[in-house]
Amino acid sequence: MTTQSRDRAGSVEEVPSGSAGGVCVVGSINVDEIVVVPRHPLPGETLLATSSTVAPGGKGANQAVAAARLGARVGMIGAVGDDGRARTALSLLAGAGVDLTDVVPVDGPTGIARITVDDVGENTIIVVPGANARVDDALVAARSASIARAAVVVLQGEIPVDASACAARLATGRVLLNLAPVIGVPGDLLQAADPLVVNEHEARLLLADVAGRTDPDADDGRIAVLLQEQGARSVVLTLGARGALCVDDDGVTTIASPRVDAVDTSGAGDAFVGALAMRLADGDELRTAVRFAVRVGAFAVGSAGTQPSYPWAGDELPSAAAENLPLRTEVL
Repeated sequence: MTTQSRDRAGSVEEVPSGSAGGVCVVGSINVDEIVVVPRHPLPGETLLATSSTVAPGGKGANQAVAAARLGARVGMIGAVGDDGRARTALSLLAGAGVDLTDVVPVDGPTGIARITVDDVGENTIIVVPGANARVDDALVAARSASIARAAVVVLQGEIPVDASACAARLATGRVLLNLAPVIGVPGDLLQAADPLVVNEHEARLLLADVAGRTDPDADDGRIAVLLQEQGARSVVLTLGARGALCVDDDGVTTIASPRVDAVDTSGAGDAFVGALAMRLADGDELRTAVRFAVRVGAFAVGSAGTQPSYPWAGDELPSAAAENLPLRTEVL
C-alpha cells in the first residue's frame, strides 16, 4: 500500500505507507464552525457576527495536516461519524496526502469545534467530541503496527486518555504529547513525553493537577522545569507571540517568535506541533526543531482558519527572530 505526499502545486509523490519513520498522529478529527465577531460577548449578551465559515479541524487532524504540508510522511489514527460532516472533516487531510487508512467511521456525529474569533485574532473554542470519544484503547491497539513504525507519535487531549496511554506504550519512536486541553494523565504517559508541549496557561493547570501545587510567582521557565521534574523527558512551553521555550537536561532555551500581524490565532499551536513533529522525525534536536516550529506558527496566524492557514513545503516563512531576542540557555 502507498500513501501520497503533495506540495502546494498538487504534485504527488508515492511513498510506501508501511516504511519506517515519519509521523503518526493519534487524535481528534473535527469540523470547525468559525464565527467572527467584533469582540467576544459578555455572559448573557447577544452579538451580531460579521461572518461565519465551516472548515476541517480537530487538534489531531490540524497537526497531521501541518506536518504533511511541510513534507512529512504522516498517518492518522482517529474516528469520524456517519454524518455529512465527515467528508468535510477529512477533506484537507486527504488533500495534504495524509494516510487515512487508520481513520475509522463510527455511528453518530463527527466532532465539532465552535470557534469565536474577535477583531484582534483572539479566539474561544468549545469542542463537542462526537466520534472522537470513540477513539479508545482497543481501537488504538488494533493499529499497533502504524504506531510502532513511526519515528514520532503525536498525542493530544481531545481523545480519551486511555487511548493516548495505549499509543504511548506501543510507540517505539519519540512521543510528542500536546496536552491540550489539559486532562488528567497517568504517570507513565507523562513520563513517555519527549517532549511534553503545553502553552503557558495549560502548563500551570497541568502543574497544579500532577503536582498538587501552584506557584503564581514562578516565571515560565521555572514552570517548565517543574513540569519536567514531574517526569516528562523534555518540555516545550509555547508563549504565543513571544515564541516558545524548551527544557531538557541541558537547561532552558528561550526562542523568540517572528513579529507578524495576527489575523486569527486559532490553530497556530497545532501548526507549531505539526512542524515540531516533522522536524523531530527528520532527526533534528529539540532546540532546532522548536526554532523552525515558531516560524510555522507565526505563518499560520497570518490568515483565517486552522488547516487552510498552514504553510506548504517551499512557502516562505517569517524570518527567525534571533536578532530581536538572542537565545538564552540556562539551568534553573
